[in-house]
Amino acid sequence: MRVGFIGIGYMGRHMARNMARGGHQLTVFDIHRETADELVAEGAAWADSPRAVAQASEVVFTSLPRPQDVEEVARGEGGILSGASSGTAYFDLSTTDPATMRRIDDDARSTGVAVLDAPVSGGTIGAEGATLCVMVGGNQEVYERYKPVLDLIGNKAMYCGPLGTGAICKIVNNLIGMSVAVVLSEAFTLGVKAGVGPETLFEAVSKSSGSTERMRGFPNSLFKGNFEPGFQVDLAAKDVGLATDMGRDMGLPMELSNLVQQRYIEAQARGWGTLESSAVIRLQEERAGIEIRT
Repeated sequence: MRVGFIGIGYMGRHMARNMARGGHQLTVFDIHRETADELVAEGAAWADSPRAVAQASEVVFTSLPRPQDVEEVARGEGGILSGASSGTAYFDLSTTDPATMRRIDDDARSTGVAVLDAPVSGGTIGAEGATLCVMVGGNQEVYERYKPVLDLIGNKAMYCGPLGTGAICKIVNNLIGMSVAVVLSEAFTLGVKAGVGPETLFEAVSKSSGSTERMRGFPNSLFKGNFEPGFQVDLAAKDVGLATDMGRDMGLPMELSNLVQQRYIEAQARGWGTLESSAVIRLQEERAGIEIRT
């Protein structure tokens, strides 16, 4: 199958590579040409624009930082829709709001391009190991047709419903995950300041009802003071913002979520935007006067 991939970042490089290793003919593009060098060396074709990727592909995937980037790549001059032929499928793997996906779909209908939102969860480890959860919204027949490709990047692909439902599921998931990180920062500083070491707290909570997926990465990140880029603070702030924006649009009270959003915005203001999202915990560490380290 002729597969196009746009956005060769921390997540995209692994997903694109797994698609190519699945036997598909891969064409790639990124605004930073050098990010695709390894994939090209492994046999992928380079295209000079999103339009050229679409012209070379029967299905196109994007993995991009912000909804604005997705919309520009899809609808902008030289974008996917300007080069895609009727019958092409376009899956956005980014975390994008439903309204953006619907605007793209409005333009795509006249060209015969099927648009599906397909955000992924599982981080760079899941992307590399092809164990991502892929949450898909859009035409179910198109989803079924390309599910074998989705299965190459994640072993938990699922159909969520009409266009936008995959995005909603992902936004809800990330709101929970980012909020839990803030709660964990308070809980662990409480335990450490009261006299229990981080490793003991981790073991006790891991065996109890407070265990969370978000906490499981602490031994290799927080406990070592390792905040090297993965899922960045900037992206966490963006995703929580997508959730609170949706809440405002629906008149839904979201007091705690707005507090969480402010915590990530504060971390951005401290210059930590490109660090891994667990760096938000440093704010609580400073306020508590301790570090959660082994």
